[in-house]
Amino acid sequence: MDASVDRIARPWGSRTPYGRHEPWPDRVDAFLEEGVDQGMVQRWVQAASILHSDGDAMDIAVMGGRMVGVRGRARDRVNHGRLGPKDLFGWQANASADRLTTPLIRRDGRLVPCDWDTAMQRIVARSRELLDERGPGSIGFYTSGQLFLEEYYTLAVLAKAGIGTNHLDGNTRLCTATAAEALKESFGCDGQPGSYDDIDHADVIALFGHNIAETQPVQWMRVLDRLEGDDPPRLVCVDPRPTQVARRAAVHLAPRLGTNVALLNALLHEIIRTDRVDHDYIAAHTVGFDELASRVKKCTPAWAAGVCDVPAARIGEAAEILGTADRLLSTVLQGVYQSHQATAAAVQVDNLHLIRGMLGRPGAGVLQMNGQPTAQNTRECGADGDLPGFRNWQNDSHVADLAKVWNVDPGTIPHYAPPTHAMQMFRYAEQGSLRMLWISGTNPAVSLPELSRIRSILEQERLLVVVQDLFLTETAQLADVVLPAATWGEKTGTFTNADRTVHLSDKAVEPPGEARPDLDIFLDYAARMDFRDKDGGPLITWHDPESAFEAWKRCSAGRPCDYTGLSYDRLRGGTGIQWPCNDDAPDGTERLYTDGITWAHPDVCESYGKDLVTGASQEVVEYRSLNPDGKAMIKAAGYLPPHETPDDAYPFQLTTGRTLYHFHTRTKTGRAPQLNAAAPDVWVEASASDAAGLGLDEGDLVEVTTPRGAVRGRLRLTDIRPGLLFVPFHYGYWDTRAGHAPDGDTPARAANETTVTDWDPVSKQPLFKTAAAALRRVAPADGHTAPAPTTTASAPARAGTVPATTGGPSALATQSVASSRDRDEEGTA
Repeated sequence: MDASVDRIARPWGSRTPYGRHEPWPDRVDAFLEEGVDQGMVQRWVQAASILHSDGDAMDIAVMGGRMVGVRGRARDRVNHGRLGPKDLFGWQANASADRLTTPLIRRDGRLVPCDWDTAMQRIVARSRELLDERGPGSIGFYTSGQLFLEEYYTLAVLAKAGIGTNHLDGNTRLCTATAAEALKESFGCDGQPGSYDDIDHADVIALFGHNIAETQPVQWMRVLDRLEGDDPPRLVCVDPRPTQVARRAAVHLAPRLGTNVALLNALLHEIIRTDRVDHDYIAAHTVGFDELASRVKKCTPAWAAGVCDVPAARIGEAAEILGTADRLLSTVLQGVYQSHQATAAAVQVDNLHLIRGMLGRPGAGVLQMNGQPTAQNTRECGADGDLPGFRNWQNDSHVADLAKVWNVDPGTIPHYAPPTHAMQMFRYAEQGSLRMLWISGTNPAVSLPELSRIRSILEQERLLVVVQDLFLTETAQLADVVLPAATWGEKTGTFTNADRTVHLSDKAVEPPGEARPDLDIFLDYAARMDFRDKDGGPLITWHDPESAFEAWKRCSAGRPCDYTGLSYDRLRGGTGIQWPCNDDAPDGTERLYTDGITWAHPDVCESYGKDLVTGASQEVVEYRSLNPDGKAMIKAAGYLPPHETPDDAYPFQLTTGRTLYHFHTRTKTGRAPQLNAAAPDVWVEASASDAAGLGLDEGDLVEVTTPRGAVRGRLRLTDIRPGLLFVPFHYGYWDTRAGHAPDGDTPARAANETTVTDWDPVSKQPLFKTAAAALRRVAPADGHTAPAPTTTASAPARAGTVPATTGGPSALATQSVASSRDRDEEGTA
């Protein structure tokens, strides 16, 4: 046992080195409340992480009816017992004194407590009124990436077949919509081709806009352990910030924001020019290679260097590593997804694997990563707008099949147009056609772009806003009805991580007060609305999580995300299992496309594709003519400049993003003492050279301004590329005097006061990465330093200039290390 590792100061813990093709050694991490030891714990209850997309399996320690700690599950394939800082400490938010414990309803301009009947009757009465007067298009649902599979599926059924609305989306639109679209464009279907286990076998790992050290910290531990073992992989990092990944990379490319497609086209150019392609694989399993080769023929490293502001020689080095890899694993995340050519860029990463034949083998795969713990469930259950089970809304046979599962007429299911994405839903609300918006488990008053606009929409008297959440968030404070929800550890359900691993999370403790599981709230609404199938029976026939899971299995049967081989019993006590899991794959499926491309045929594909420039949906006739045999599609894309570029008034580029210690809008992590202390307030990052040019110093209070708004924070000088500013997006106003919006006493600290209402044409994912901005000093440092961690990409440019981030005794995590080759991974100061 080792209780000496401060998991704030050293967030990735101690090392367990291992060699290529060897199994990852176990290491069980745990954290218990002060004064509690493992012998005092009365029950350990199975769960998995809800604060990132790793799907880290863990057990919740229960004593006296309370959560008192967590430990990792050594048997699980995802984390082998390891937990990241948010796993170890984030659970403490459940017991916060400011949890919502009773419904609230707006009366005379104020939110006041009421009973459940009063709250639900107001929602039901307005729903019926709108259906009678304006039809189903007047009602919309905006959900999360943090609920359970059973809850998303129930929401999808009641929205699509009960209400009949096309307006259903998740906040996954902000983080992983591009992942889904890129996979559809390349493979005809959503679903990650690769597996986390590919880290064990790859000799090259390329990370495109993916700060894995902070977004999926346990998988970064896995990479670190490979780097310390025999035959370590080479890393290629594409990121404008000096992340921990960048510091360990063989090649780090830090391109100008908005130039991902140019950079990727240059890498493809070099690989094709040097003939490092798998011609047999291309001929057998793909269409479109000739067009790609033609499109990138002139995209030389020298050309890309001028566009991306990256040395041509470094681009050539990266192409050499990618082109000579024996087993290449690529990962992609927000640096690609939240830009103006998001899908086009993500597809080029798929193309890299297709032309090299790097799919379906251990170590050879691509992970279009997720940012949220249940983003995959949002997509597969149809709560992101798509049809459940990865069915194609343009394919009448798919719609008829879904109607059969639900026992409704096909015309009941809206499929007259593409599903409405979140940004369009808010525009409909702004224009007045959408009159009721039910928001569950998300906080758009902090997380969506251009917040002054979002607040004005939510404050409209004509719009009934329902918010279902744990706390009185900035969004809940603007609602007409607030429903107190139970959360992870207080309810039972399943969720699926970024490499298709399904975990069961059991109820450990009772929710506070009158808070209810999201599933129970949706079932109550469906019963009060009296939704019926075509035979007059109840539309929704399940009543609890397990019966909902069994209903979902029937919906998933025969689809790419087939769950029919899974059950609650199978998921208890062991490891998570990857879908598809069925009679053909009773133990799950580690990798997709091991025997060619499976779901791209015109009769079975989830999508007929979109134009990568306009986003226009293609028709089946066009798709069938281009891809009659259902092969993988190599889709080329030319570079287009960002929509907003620096000028004299706004000379910088601004990007927003995450930090290791917080999740989304801090509703949970901001209430965990160790995590909050590690990053207590917003900050602004700039390069030391840019700061010197403006006469700015570490710790100065600065203001970042864009054409939409401004945000203030203390300045951190880092090795970020010159011309770029970074602001973490987690910080809103719930823990300030203003409460839900900046006022005269509380300046803006939400990064999304500054971001633009614009989105990728294909995935409809908002652009958080390419704003033009100005920077000015508001006040000198006067002894202050930025409240930014020193352990992460936010480390100061000059070591020792600011106090090192440390968690102190309360951040110590017990680690049982199953390796004799143990080392510590120190944070940087």
